[in-house]
Amino acid sequence: MKTVILDSYTLNPGDNPWTELEEICELVVYDRTKPEQILERAAEADIILTNKTVLDTDTIKALPKLKFISVLATGYNVVDLDAAAARGIPVSNVPGYSPPSVAQHVFAMILNHANRVALHDQAVKEGQWAQQEDFCFWNAPLIELAGKKMGIVGFGAIGQMVGAIANSFGMDVLAYAPRPKSEPEYTPFHFVSLEELFRQADFVSLHCPLTAENEKFINKKLLSTMKANAYLINTARGPLIDEADLAEALTEGVIAGAALDVVEKEPMLPGNPLSGTPNLTITPHIAWATLEARSRLTEITVANVKAFMQGKAANVVNGV
Repeated sequence: MKTVILDSYTLNPGDNPWTELEEICELVVYDRTKPEQILERAAEADIILTNKTVLDTDTIKALPKLKFISVLATGYNVVDLDAAAARGIPVSNVPGYSPPSVAQHVFAMILNHANRVALHDQAVKEGQWAQQEDFCFWNAPLIELAGKKMGIVGFGAIGQMVGAIANSFGMDVLAYAPRPKSEPEYTPFHFVSLEELFRQADFVSLHCPLTAENEKFINKKLLSTMKANAYLINTARGPLIDEADLAEALTEGVIAGAALDVVEKEPMLPGNPLSGTPNLTITPHIAWATLEARSRLTEITVANVKAFMQGKAANVVNGV
């Protein structure tokens, strides 16, 4: 089967080859594909692999040879699932490849805030330590995590791993899950309402999918319920947050700070309201991007393609 990868580069910039897929498919790989290039490049494709290249209703209808779509990610909002289902095209995703890497990134952000590592590294390099009368100094309060409350919104695989790491630091873990989940074995742990989580938590980390119902649910009203010393982390999806409201909350000191690995429009646009906002750390959507996680993503994608070719599509998200 002819297989076209529309946007391979972020998954394989040269260190994560498609060798196994090349052995089972007639493979055509594009680093990036603009919307106006999709139909030409995928016209003969039986299988399309896409990460962020959007396959909307009109595009799917215009590809008569298309039989299978596998999204190179866990989130699959880039594909019109109903349009694919109407044509009997299964759409698969890649669950479970990223929890260790994303959870690690969450705590890189938390620890950077708690210990102000980057701030003090820069201060030392600017000569501030050499000018001190004492053997040490700090330019911002340092925070011990033990005893603090970790709030986790969404308690799937990533949220559960973040909770386990938080527990290992001696934190109290609070979680909000819209659907029932089993409680972990460690304590202290409590499932709470979303409102209670935002009121109590010292750190809030988002690990929920983006839906029509929760788009921009992190808004001025919810942010105003948080503690003044609270810290918000988002490694999930940018549109979960109303960026103008967050910028205002950070500028006015409503909360102590935030760390984002995702924004509403990616790559981040120059006019983003968060540009220049104080007490904000932003990384360029890299929580998922360790080589180990990307290798797992490739392995699961190959398995998705093999399963489809064998007539038993796996990880299907549109019910076909």
